Amino acid sequence: MINWVLRGAVLLWALLFAILGVRGVLDPATYVEQFGIGIDGAAANTVRADMSAFFLVAAGGAAVGALVPGWLRALLVPAALYGTALLGRLIGAASGDVVNGGIVQAMIIEALSTALMIGAWWTLSRSALADGAVSQGG
Repeated sequence: MINWVLRGAVLLWALLFAILGVRGVLDPATYVEQFGIGIDGAAANTVRADMSAFFLVAAGGAAVGALVPGWLRALLVPAALYGTALLGRLIGAASGDVVNGGIVQAMIIEALSTALMIGAWWTLSRSALADGAVSQGG
């Protein structure tokens, strides 16, 4: 039962960030509103490409890890992306970057996302190992 709940949580997470990524591809101003970043001129193209790629790759890795048997390691892709983003924010905060409510919220989302992906990978991997041992008679 816990496996289905974890897979469902990961899939909902993937859907949320896939929607965010697609919205950013179609309209990079989405990121201006949500993340408070400015985009003028050529920066719009960079924001559209880089931010959307981050969210779409993370969502794809999470969905593949949750849905495809034997591909649980794909859950480590979004864990690595969000963990790296969190580390960058922590370094920035320690270096004196501005930290406001939006930054704190982003750090919480990144920490929870990293924990969800690593926790799901660990739990589902252990379950897969146990199922393999049972199906092999040992």
